[in-house]
Amino acid sequence: MPERARCAIAIATWTTSFLFGAAARAETMDELYAKAKAEGTVVFYSGGPVAPYERFAKDFEQRFPGLKVSITGGFSNVLNEKINAQLHDNKLEVDMAFFQTAQDFVAWKKQGVLLAFKPEGYEAIAPEFRDPDGAFTVTKVNAIFYAYNTKAVAANDVPKSALDFLKPQFTGKLITCYPADDDATLYLFYTIVQKYGWSYVDRYMANKPNFVQGHLNVARSVGSGENIATFDGTSSVEEVAKGGAPVASVFSAEDPTPLFTLTAGIFKDAPHPNAAKLFLTWYMAKEQQSRIGVFSARSDVPPPNGLKPLSSYNVANGYRDFVSNAPQLADLRQRFEGNTGPVVNKGGVR
Repeated sequence: MPERARCAIAIATWTTSFLFGAAARAETMDELYAKAKAEGTVVFYSGGPVAPYERFAKDFEQRFPGLKVSITGGFSNVLNEKINAQLHDNKLEVDMAFFQTAQDFVAWKKQGVLLAFKPEGYEAIAPEFRDPDGAFTVTKVNAIFYAYNTKAVAANDVPKSALDFLKPQFTGKLITCYPADDDATLYLFYTIVQKYGWSYVDRYMANKPNFVQGHLNVARSVGSGENIATFDGTSSVEEVAKGGAPVASVFSAEDPTPLFTLTAGIFKDAPHPNAAKLFLTWYMAKEQQSRIGVFSARSDVPPPNGLKPLSSYNVANGYRDFVSNAPQLADLRQRFEGNTGPVVNKGGVR
């Protein structure tokens, strides 16, 4: 082979290796900050209350002077439609979303509207909690456990399985989110039906349960004593308990504990892409993930205080696949709405 040809091949090989190496290396926070300063702000929509993010936003702004964080909270299945409308009109106002509706990110990836971005430390995120191409990643892993009012439910009466919620002592005093409205709650009911059959739903409804929008409202209701037990408890229970309410939580001793996730993704045409990359990189770093108050998607972050690693529990971890099955989801929503009646909106989620 002529020397000139060998040199050309060598240069081409080196260039390809260099480009792929550069693409594979995640930008540091300092590098992203240098670019983000000119953008000035990061805008994201949060499924659920804004309050859990406000302290993180404040810390981020102190860590990176000159950048502001704008958060819009609400129901994931409302905010996602707002984003879809912006995408349709080519007037994207938001940089990224943190939603419970994992199926949105699966759909947005297929549509090609998400930015392929792998922040520093991406390899520490458990494979089942991240997209292999970096289109989205799980920021929080939430367990749905039992919760009860400690003044109204004796220690010996704390439910151990879904069957215990059928007892007469809980008649009219049970509460969950509307399963037709909240995908995490729908997944919870689905796992129960998978184990106990559809007859369970009829028996549960015969116990005259109550329904509400938002898991924070579920926790508040149990804490106030308006209702006394739920199998639809989340990390909101701990927040309500910190306020002095007599409410506690427990993992089921007999049934799989459903997991649902909060997923994040940056939009390809985000108005402030570098600020969004910086925030997601910072938020997914081990330091921040260690204080989110729930299980982290990172394998190197310990579980919340008082809990064991997720691998120690009997869990149902098929949430993303479940919510991505659109025909099944529509059928289940319709069926459960037939049981609970239509959603009654009593306000926001703050």
